Amino acid sequence: MVASWTMQRGDAARVPAPAPTRSEVPMSSRVENVPVPASPRARMRRTFQATLATLLAGIALFAASKASAAADAAPAKPASRAEAVALIAEARRIVTPAGIEREQKVRIGGIEQWISIRGNHRANPVLLVIHGGPGYTSMPLAWWNARTWEEFFTVVHWDQRAAGRTHLLTDPEVVAPTLTLDRMYADTEEVAAWVRGELARERIFVLGHSWGTYLGLRLALERPGWLHAYVGVAQITDMRENERRNWRVILDRAHRAGDADAVAALEALAPYAAPGAEVPMEHIYTQRRTGERLGGTLAHRDNNRAESAMVRLAPEYDDAGIGRAWDGNAFAAPYLFREIIDIDFSGERSFDVPMLMFLGRHDTIAHPGLVAEWFEGVEAPGKRLVWFEESAHSPMTEEPGRFLLSLVGELRPIAERAGDVPPPR
Repeated sequence: MVASWTMQRGDAARVPAPAPTRSEVPMSSRVENVPVPASPRARMRRTFQATLATLLAGIALFAASKASAAADAAPAKPASRAEAVALIAEARRIVTPAGIEREQKVRIGGIEQWISIRGNHRANPVLLVIHGGPGYTSMPLAWWNARTWEEFFTVVHWDQRAAGRTHLLTDPEVVAPTLTLDRMYADTEEVAAWVRGELARERIFVLGHSWGTYLGLRLALERPGWLHAYVGVAQITDMRENERRNWRVILDRAHRAGDADAVAALEALAPYAAPGAEVPMEHIYTQRRTGERLGGTLAHRDNNRAESAMVRLAPEYDDAGIGRAWDGNAFAAPYLFREIIDIDFSGERSFDVPMLMFLGRHDTIAHPGLVAEWFEGVEAPGKRLVWFEESAHSPMTEEPGRFLLSLVGELRPIAERAGDVPPPR
């Protein structure tokens, strides 16, 4: 229709004008360029054409805006786990000129064990992280809960014997007889020595979490000259007393929550962790599962699926391996808990390195009150207890911002006094 109106408009423009009278003969040939006045019908046609064009343009603009809004309402999703992991790996890639980013297998205690080293500046102080469990590797969680640490420290994560990718490297039947406290500690000492040599550091920071606090605290006792300071997150002290106190805390929470099933399950364990008595793994699992459901693993949550879900996107694992990230946890615990239940640091009060305790107020795995009581009597060159009021067992996951501030605020000054920081820029 628009084309036909254009044709008609052109025809009207070609209609010859009436011959002018003599008095109208122009003084200049410019009069030949004077436009012919349009008829009322032509003007109406032009008005209709302009209105129609405007209307069509408006419709097109509206359609485009609706399409854009629809695209915004349905954000693009990665096509696969591999694509999501590739995005994460690129986002966390160390790109600073003085940075370090390595993953490698190192022979420790007669077997290959995985170690990761990451940091934005090689001259930053070194922080060795000793994960919990046993077998609960921290490496696949580091991409989201520890990435910011790498701005201030060279962070070393280690998959222990029977944990994470180290577990996938070795024959379980070969490893099983070696799962003892002494062998695990010997591995820890070997790793610390390797890190010090590999990164050319006389002293490093050591952070232990949960089960890893046994290994870290023992290292602080036996090799104080290797450490700037020790950080215990959810520290183990007297394990049997820890179990008994947590059992009472969880039972009280179950009563207050009106959870009759939880009350019955816990009361069936009594007397729980009695002195000298064997503690079946099933009793420990019952206590842990009930505590988790009542907010003792991650505060204000009834499970730890939020943390576990992050592991599924860990760049360290391919699609085939990610489903086995926790295999070592189930494998190692029954062997090591036979000794773990009798760990007792309550008599150890004198340390030759600065000591820090990071405690989640709601923890029902490592009883925070018991740790605070023990720590009150500790003597060390410096000590600090930091409470995480909205955390349970994993404050680095539950309050990552406050955890970072605490790490940097407490540890960097120690490193600065020792001259173990990059030169001023």
